[in-house]
Amino acid sequence: MASLSIAIDRSRKIPLADQIYRAIREAIESGRFASGARLPSWRDLAAQLGVSRGTVRVAYERLIAEQFAIGLGASGTRVAERPAQSTGAASPTDASPLPNIFYYDFGTRPLPFQMGVPAQDGFPIKLWSRVLTREVRQAVMAPVSYPDPRGEPGLRQEIAAYLAIARGIRCSPSQVFITGGFSGALGLVIQGLQLQKATAWIEEPGFPLTRTALDLAGITVKAIPVDADGLDVAAGERVAADAALAIVTPGQQAPLGMTMSLARRLALLEWAKRNGAWIVEDDYLSELQLTGRAAPALASLDDGGRVLHVGSFSKTLSPTLRLGFMVVPQELVRRFGDVAACLAPAPAAGVQRAVAELMREGCYLRHLRHMKRLYSARKEALLRSLGKVARDTVKVKATAGLAVVVELPGSVSDRDVALRALPFGLAPSALSSWYTQPVKQRGLLLGVTNIHEDRVLADCKRLIELVR
Repeated sequence: MASLSIAIDRSRKIPLADQIYRAIREAIESGRFASGARLPSWRDLAAQLGVSRGTVRVAYERLIAEQFAIGLGASGTRVAERPAQSTGAASPTDASPLPNIFYYDFGTRPLPFQMGVPAQDGFPIKLWSRVLTREVRQAVMAPVSYPDPRGEPGLRQEIAAYLAIARGIRCSPSQVFITGGFSGALGLVIQGLQLQKATAWIEEPGFPLTRTALDLAGITVKAIPVDADGLDVAAGERVAADAALAIVTPGQQAPLGMTMSLARRLALLEWAKRNGAWIVEDDYLSELQLTGRAAPALASLDDGGRVLHVGSFSKTLSPTLRLGFMVVPQELVRRFGDVAACLAPAPAAGVQRAVAELMREGCYLRHLRHMKRLYSARKEALLRSLGKVARDTVKVKATAGLAVVVELPGSVSDRDVALRALPFGLAPSALSSWYTQPVKQRGLLLGVTNIHEDRVLADCKRLIELVR
């Protein structure tokens, strides 16, 4: 049903029915009401505007007479079919926010090589549909009250138990906050720690949206290089020893994939403890370590209460859930609870309960094991195909988490290749987009999650042709 916002001015000499008619007609002509949209009933709109039903009826009858609307009796009144509006150049409000390496277009099926999206054919659709339907029904039938803004108690309890086993983190459910993915957790951190106008370390290269989010919050960003051991803590101290925050991906560095060494972890914790700084541990893909056992979380080594551990179900289940979690030190629980209640409450309770059920019944861990086998096979297929067709054109630099990093010749723009690949149904990511400073060596990140083993050789051939 179309939503109407009509301002009635009783001091004007224009009849009220005329004012209603003009407001609805303007909304239809401007495209705010699409063809086929259902208009409110006479009774509902009359009650909303404080006028008689007869006044609304007169306005609707005029709209119908001039073919702006169609009266369908018991089915209500709907907007008539209208010619498509010619808009010329796209309006600024139509542009997708934050166009970048991941989201070439929102709400579309992932393409081969695309980063950040789990395998669509690996999602347990039937199981999820059954569990979600049941839990949403129970959530709807629950007492009508505001849900806990920190998140559903059952899910927080399951996450605390899971983290103790899988990531070595000892925490109580009271320390777990359910968030709208990693971005929701980052917003909660900025507000909860009052970091506006502070200085923060980020990894170089590092997740571009983290950098943008900090910029939007007025935080001074310092990009600290990574090497084979992860974030270079000594370099960070030289650049900004007094920073209030460090955001790191110690389990599998995003995007290069190395694991932060124990020495670096201890040095980072010591720096935070000595300076009263905070560390946000983005547990990027750590539960999807494809070779060997994942290293324990950085938070498991934290005896000073300086680490906020952030995880997400976007890579393991689906980004459409917009569901993540954060474990905060005990001393921050009360403040973060206040911030969550006022500014960042947890997402829909039904989805939370469904995920809690998957974890409680062991389905979530079984799903992770299945996805690790699937991704390992797809990564091997991609490496074999690159070995057959790449030759001297590109060089495989690393197998980073759920991606393969390839170097390009110095004269080739990785961003140009990434853009030209899209019309061919391929979505590699430009490595240079992850850097804050210009880089000499450019490359591509090739996600393995949504490649198809029967087509990966042909996809690799097409990609190499674009590079050449």
